Amino acid sequence: MDLSEISKKLGLSDVNVVRKAEELRRLSNIQFDSSVIGVGETCKAVICLEIATNRLGVMFDRQIAIRLSGMSEKAYNRSFNVMQNGLGVKTKLDVRELGIQFGCVTLITFVQKGLLLYKKRFIDALPASRRASADFTRPVFTAVAFYLCAKNHKLKVDKLKLIQLCGTSEAEFTNISTSMKDLCFDTFGISKENKDPKTVKGHRELLDAIPAKRKRDESGDVSEDSVDDEDGLEISSYKRHKHQEKLAYNNWKSSVIASNKQTKTALSNPKKQAPLSFVKRVSEAITLEAS
Repeated sequence: MDLSEISKKLGLSDVNVVRKAEELRRLSNIQFDSSVIGVGETCKAVICLEIATNRLGVMFDRQIAIRLSGMSEKAYNRSFNVMQNGLGVKTKLDVRELGIQFGCVTLITFVQKGLLLYKKRFIDALPASRRASADFTRPVFTAVAFYLCAKNHKLKVDKLKLIQLCGTSEAEFTNISTSMKDLCFDTFGISKENKDPKTVKGHRELLDAIPAKRKRDESGDVSEDSVDDEDGLEISSYKRHKHQEKLAYNNWKSSVIASNKQTKTALSNPKKQAPLSFVKRVSEAITLEAS
């Protein structure tokens, strides 16, 4: 299909975009066979137009492009990343542009500091022979750092849109995210929402101990259960609740043991049935009839 016809359907009227897309399509035909990676001619033309608009800074409607390509959104994103990497086109991604686009301008300084810290620690962990070849110019590092900072500050950011902007795969995005969290957990680390019950219990006791461990007010009415016998200090509400649960369990346990003992005693001493004397009753009945 002609690129000019596809560009009209996409609403692109700039001649320079069409020329750049034709150049990219010729380059892709020379460097690799697009049919091997599962990209048809129509999809290849649409992807070349999108790459051209990104290079020239022209607005591009990706949803219309996906419908024209005849592929699903996931397949189109994968084909786009493969062709972009095959053509050697590097996407420029600026932290300030991301902050403005996603409405998270406050994250710009955090992302910049986090990236510098990650680069330093990553290079320090490499052998001396490999430090010169370390490359952090790819936009995926900026996108991952921006995503982790947004998640750490509890701001919602579309992960799939970031993957599309940086032109990478979801697997690579996840791998770099894991690497950043391992090396810079103090900056990009995210606490788990489902915390360990033991950890929560320990923190709760610590917080309760601060206001609760105080001298008992003489004017207040404090029950005996809420006072610690060792130092005469007031026990926290959490500990008092656990103490009451333990007492209730002990009472239930003792009642069950007592009931079992009574049952065993009753089984060990069975009742004896009195002997029946039918002969005596029959003789008394005959005597009554005779009288």
